[in-house]
Amino acid sequence: MTLIKEDGTGRPDANSYADAGDGDAYHDGHLYATAWTGASAGDKEKALVMATRLIDSLCQFIGERAHDEQALQWPRTGDISRWFPGSGLPLPVVAGELWSADGWLPTDAVPKGIMNAACEMARELLLRDRTAPVPGEGIAVVTTGAGLTYSSTKYSKTDAPQIITPVAKAMLQKYGSVMGGRGGMVKVMRS
Repeated sequence: MTLIKEDGTGRPDANSYADAGDGDAYHDGHLYATAWTGASAGDKEKALVMATRLIDSLCQFIGERAHDEQALQWPRTGDISRWFPGSGLPLPVVAGELWSADGWLPTDAVPKGIMNAACEMARELLLRDRTAPVPGEGIAVVTTGAGLTYSSTKYSKTDAPQIITPVAKAMLQKYGSVMGGRGGMVKVMRS
């Protein structure tokens, strides 16, 4: 596997929002970076590619892809009046540009928040596979009758861990909606 970082041009072969150097810089100021700093270069790249896949799969971002042929969700473009109707934004609508919680977003770059979220998720993926079910996930109650062969299990979806971590989710929500848990719904925005 070769990591190919999205450089803002809408690469058709990109598979990551960050490279190992970006991850090293992000984790340089991270108190709990041991999983990242102790990983091999190859594992760091695999984690970044997987983190990008999860982000693209579980997020509904504002705007639309800037180029039809690009492989990833970013870079993005669009008319903000479509995504924020009646928002009363103080700045005039600029064709092709997007407004987010971080302000105006360039259409020829991946926002730093998206790159940081990929680095955060990559570290978490080095700790454990966040896509695999944990032992006992979903089991709320197990009842076994005394001396009987009867048993019943009641399942609950409330204890399913989130794939996107709360920290990465906070970073990503500036740019759109993040599905929670192991699935879910995203907000539909109509024009």
